[in-house]
Amino acid sequence: MGAKLARDGGSIVDTQVECDGLIASKLCSHRYSHRYSSFEPANMTQALIELSDLGFSWPGHPPLLDIPAFRLEAGETLFLKGPSGSGKTTLLGLLGGVQTPDRGSIRLLGQELTELGAGARDRFRVDHTGYIFQQFNLLPFLSVRENVELPCHFSKLRAQRAIQRHGSVDQAAATLLAHLGLTDTNLLGRRADSLSIGQQQRVAAARALIGQPELVIADEPTSALDYDARENFLRLLFAECREAGSSLLFVSHDQSLAPLFDRNLSLADLNRAATPLEV
Repeated sequence: MGAKLARDGGSIVDTQVECDGLIASKLCSHRYSHRYSSFEPANMTQALIELSDLGFSWPGHPPLLDIPAFRLEAGETLFLKGPSGSGKTTLLGLLGGVQTPDRGSIRLLGQELTELGAGARDRFRVDHTGYIFQQFNLLPFLSVRENVELPCHFSKLRAQRAIQRHGSVDQAAATLLAHLGLTDTNLLGRRADSLSIGQQQRVAAARALIGQPELVIADEPTSALDYDARENFLRLLFAECREAGSSLLFVSHDQSLAPLFDRNLSLADLNRAATPLEV
């Protein structure tokens, strides 16, 4: 395993952090009786994510993000519509600690990310956040099991949680895959690049969920699936997030999925600097 990881330049942080899309919005909190999750607001003193007066611009360019305020509560599922021009890619990078804002506050689990150095932000991200990418970002030369277990090799906290919940990291990987619909144990030893799109999606979800991160960020993970497959995947994802106690921040253009979540918001409404043509 170590040799294989060395070939990748040890860049699980890069793999986990090429975050492309995410969050925030404003209080158009719609609730739907037929959604799958069962979020009940906890006390409003400690949000999982809290942004305030957030501003960001690339050097020599006009402001890209201007977000007065945003909260994501513990245990909440949030659908975030992130159209082009809304700044979602940049916001994801800020939440992952890849970039730092020009001004304002980003608090995750009460920790102010802007007060951490780059290395500390990387460690904090791997400990507390799981990502499901649009292209899944599985490492093709690793097996299914090795891909799922990657976060536990870079986070002692997530490894400890996986062992505490499932008895071992190996068992955690197998159990998560089974819960997400991959019950064939022969898949565990197969290379990730031999899987179908639907199988890769579930492996990516298991990798994000292993070790019970407090926050799961999903960026357009269902874009390659038909509606029935999308809804089934979401049902499984909601169940696993609920089981792990994780909040889910789900970014998509597919507004038809929004009623399944506790809240649905548009980043274009939240971001006062949004323009219609940003890519």
